[in-house]
Amino acid sequence: MNLSSAVFLFLAGLAGGTANGIAGGGTFFVFPALLFTGMPAVPANATNSVALWPGLAASTRAFWPRLNASRRVLMALVIGGLLGGLSGAILLIRTPADIFVHLMPWLMLTATVVFAMGSRIGARINGAGKPLDSSTAKLAVTVFFEFLLAIYGGYFGGGIGILLLALFSTVGLRDIHEMNALKIMLVTIINGVAVVTFIIARAVYWPQALVIIVGAITGGHFGALLSQRLPAAWVRGFVLLVGTSVTVYFFLRHG
Repeated sequence: MNLSSAVFLFLAGLAGGTANGIAGGGTFFVFPALLFTGMPAVPANATNSVALWPGLAASTRAFWPRLNASRRVLMALVIGGLLGGLSGAILLIRTPADIFVHLMPWLMLTATVVFAMGSRIGARINGAGKPLDSSTAKLAVTVFFEFLLAIYGGYFGGGIGILLLALFSTVGLRDIHEMNALKIMLVTIINGVAVVTFIIARAVYWPQALVIIVGAITGGHFGALLSQRLPAAWVRGFVLLVGTSVTVYFFLRHG
């Protein structure tokens, strides 16, 4: 890795960490940057997850005061995230990443549309706007779909934050900052178990990862603080912008 590549990857990490701290989508800065420097797809995917994880952890700390969910809800979501993230990471190691990448445009299109219409959809759902633990059935359904998203998160992870926000919006959550806090916590957990799996499997390119980590930690903390000072409408707008941009990118590249 030469100096120009190191600077390029640091800036990608800074942008990716900031994006994750605000609304998600950091993978779509870092993963293409790793591919651009010549790294194969599967190691680039694993290195991307490892490099962005410290930034996510920094964002989680900044968002901690916004976590208002009950212990029952948090434990259920954490377990779903851990099991799904581990399953996805093992799946990545054992299968070619290109297969799943070709599904990305459609997944991102669906997530972006669902998030854009989330308020209208949620208003039609029984119990919309109430806490997730207002009924056991509502919490169980939420955790089931979160588990499925966590499998994807452990496998590839690009846009997982937007997918989780789409889920939270659909089940009736309304406070964008509370949704972001839950999202950041769960993405950190999902990616964390995947990171451990990738490290054990020796799938990580450490020199590139360490450069990105420095940028991602800085960007993650800055993005989390910035998102809490922005109007909710601006944050939602940024989520939609990221979702639309990522969808177009993957349709052009893999559609």
